[in-house]
Amino acid sequence: MAEVKEPAQPGTSGEAHAGKIVYGEDSAAENYAGRPGPAEKKKKPRKKVKKWIILIVVLAAVAAGILFLAKFLGKSSAKEDKVITNDVQYGSITSTVTGSGLTKAKNSQTITITTAGTVQEVMVAEGDRVTAGTPLFTIDSPAARTAVQTAQNTVNGYEKRLRGLQKDIAGLNLSAAYAGKLMDTAKLQKGDTISKGDKVATLADDTHMRLKQYYSYAYRGEIRAGQSASVSLPGLMSTLTGRVEAVHMVSRITPEGSKLFEADIVLTNPGTLSVDMTASATLSAKGETVYPYEPGKLEYYRSGDLKSTVSGTILSSSLVDYMSVSAGQVLVRIDGEDSENEIFTTEQQLETAQQDLKKAQDNLANCSAVAPIDGTVMGLSIAPGNELTGTATAVVTIADTSVMLINATVDERNISFVKVGMPVDIKDLSDSSYMGTVESVSLASKVENGVASYPMVISVDNADGSVINGGNVNYSLVASQNDNCLLLPIQCVKYVQMDDGSSNTVVFVKSGSKPDGAIDLPTWPDDVPKKGYYPVPVETGISDDNNIEIKSGVDEGATVFTAKQVTSSWG
Repeated sequence: MAEVKEPAQPGTSGEAHAGKIVYGEDSAAENYAGRPGPAEKKKKPRKKVKKWIILIVVLAAVAAGILFLAKFLGKSSAKEDKVITNDVQYGSITSTVTGSGLTKAKNSQTITITTAGTVQEVMVAEGDRVTAGTPLFTIDSPAARTAVQTAQNTVNGYEKRLRGLQKDIAGLNLSAAYAGKLMDTAKLQKGDTISKGDKVATLADDTHMRLKQYYSYAYRGEIRAGQSASVSLPGLMSTLTGRVEAVHMVSRITPEGSKLFEADIVLTNPGTLSVDMTASATLSAKGETVYPYEPGKLEYYRSGDLKSTVSGTILSSSLVDYMSVSAGQVLVRIDGEDSENEIFTTEQQLETAQQDLKKAQDNLANCSAVAPIDGTVMGLSIAPGNELTGTATAVVTIADTSVMLINATVDERNISFVKVGMPVDIKDLSDSSYMGTVESVSLASKVENGVASYPMVISVDNADGSVINGGNVNYSLVASQNDNCLLLPIQCVKYVQMDDGSSNTVVFVKSGSKPDGAIDLPTWPDDVPKKGYYPVPVETGISDDNNIEIKSGVDEGATVFTAKQVTSSWG
């Protein structure tokens, strides 16, 4: 900070002599007192003394002028940094979530007509309350009836065709039931005959390996399925991570009299594991490492024989010893290879036909529509005699307004405190108040302008219908509250980077010496004074717009740095 010093005052030249220097009338007085007169002693020259006085006055005036110019014309805006601090003190804090949104019915359904026809009767009016099953309107539509019959016939045809294809091709494509490796494969050539039940290969799943281990009954109940295991492989001089797949409470008695149970350990094969490889798995239980009674041998996760389910002629075979295969991979084709594509095509055609039938049936049902739910009639757009052209038309919406929803958001500071079931204060634009409830809170955030927010849904009971659909309301809820906690302004809490790349939450405590708990920083923040301030890690809690809760790290009364304020100096 700038320090301005006042200019020193010039001294008196007579102070350098032991006697007194007297000018003017004093000399005359001396002569009058009998001292030597003009004839006896010459007077001291006055001109030189006057010049010194004038020079001193001029210098003083120049110095004052320079100070004036520096102060008002050139230096008047000299800046000083004022350090603002705050003391840690007890108080209360409330974190509130506020916002606004539009109300909408919790449950609503719209009826849409997609066929041509004539509106014959409309039994409800907009605003009517209806219950599920209440008739709404009738439409005469021969086109809708014809569409349903046509769609049904198409579905029936594809189903019949598919059943025939599946009957012909069942068992013609021999495929792997799971991923693994082939062994003991049969040498099949195109044109060879094969009979039902013939073995063509052994399929061993070596994508994972299984290890059976025995552990002492002292750890019964401590070793569970899903638990991580460290598998040591002496032959590879390596250790892999596995997991406990199953625990079998058998009773194996060792020659030493120990009682053991069995655990199946499964580990992923990185491509270097094989059966009969020696391995042992250690586990953690009761805070200690649990060792098996003895090493074991790796086994395939599973294995089995591949057998033909039909008799026929080989069209193709891809059987090769030690070949890795994936689940569903076709290994042997017998006879009807061309039928596979036909089956796939027919299945796709059937799926499309079924979707068309469902739409046609729904459209026909809507020609004699009933209310799908309890609610209020909204958006009624037809009247008796209206002609519908076949273009998709939303003719009516039934909304259950007994419960209204409001889509809201929660910021990242409060998301951990907002829970389902919390009460919410709601006010509409006419200042009417309602009580709502948090119905759901999403954990998937949406980031805008660097700020993360989380969707929240508020529900409001509306049995009397006072909350209108589509109305704008304001909401407010207390996310968290603490009536007796240590507080600081939010600006006091700083987030600093450490050497290992992690971040730390600190306050800079003002102290004459390094306080307990203070840490060293790799880089000092530019806006924090270094002398007399020390970074102390703190644990924070809830916050509002101004203050933040300090759970630990500093005590009441501690003075901490808040901010620097730049001020203008006129000194």
